[in-house]
Amino acid sequence: MPLREPLVKVSVIVPTYRRTADLARCLAALDAQERRPDEVIVIARHDDHATLDWLRTREATRPDPRRYVVLVHKPGVVAAYNLGIESACGDVLCFTDDDAAPHSDWVARIARAFQGDPGLGGLGGRDIVHERNGILQGQKPCVGIVRWYGRTIGNHHIGHGQAREVHVLKGVNMAFRREAIDTLRFDARLRGSGAQVHCEMGFSLDVRRRGWKLVYDPALLVEHFPAQRGDEDQRFTFNDAAFYNASFNLRLIMCEHLTPPGRWAFVAYSTLIGDRADPGFLRALSLAFERGGLALALRKWRVGLRAMRGAWQEAVR
Repeated sequence: MPLREPLVKVSVIVPTYRRTADLARCLAALDAQERRPDEVIVIARHDDHATLDWLRTREATRPDPRRYVVLVHKPGVVAAYNLGIESACGDVLCFTDDDAAPHSDWVARIARAFQGDPGLGGLGGRDIVHERNGILQGQKPCVGIVRWYGRTIGNHHIGHGQAREVHVLKGVNMAFRREAIDTLRFDARLRGSGAQVHCEMGFSLDVRRRGWKLVYDPALLVEHFPAQRGDEDQRFTFNDAAFYNASFNLRLIMCEHLTPPGRWAFVAYSTLIGDRADPGFLRALSLAFERGGLALALRKWRVGLRAMRGAWQEAVR
């Protein structure tokens, strides 16, 4: 009888900050997995006393030797992710957010994918976004792509079709092979005191640059209930600091991952065109009539220019 391949050991990393109700839903979903994770690591801030008290109470009533809490002393998801990587023992490291609830086959699908494809470095899937009293709808075939000139295409929440290779995974629903990560860590230079927007983009591109394959499978599902953030980025309210941080992070990543011609094309593209979230001058003018007027649109454009200058200086150090 042929020997069976050993099963991969799966760790799940869940950063959390002041969201006990959301965390309760997330941990309940992980407890209900068809294939239980080998360990669940909750990364909590050392000064988040409400969450720590809740976790101690939960552990007293529902102890589980596969779940434990690690304290992080720095703000931001980058520090939490990196501490999770260093604390985990699994062959595969899965990441999800405290405001998400993975479907019951989530861990099983991830384990099978990595077990069956030794060239797979990272796997991600769709997050079903519950927002503004409904679920965000749509179907897009193009997901998780970075064009040669720096245009990024997300669409992880509305991807459909077959599993396929991508450039970028989304933090709420992603997993990486330990061997592919090795000494790689999330970039501590990225700005922000909470979400540190685009951090998973840089990490994904680094894994690909090492020669590993990233796959997006829309059948790998988590329910996502975007909660209020504990930093300056409040999603639907414009804030100069939050906008600068996200813009800086994107531009730093592009400066370091694009080819030399691609970098210069990105400077022109982001300055003149950009996208709805981070508009260039021409797109800012087109959005002026639907997003609060010309003053706000041009304000975003000017912040983007400052972020480009700062990111370029950081990249060439």
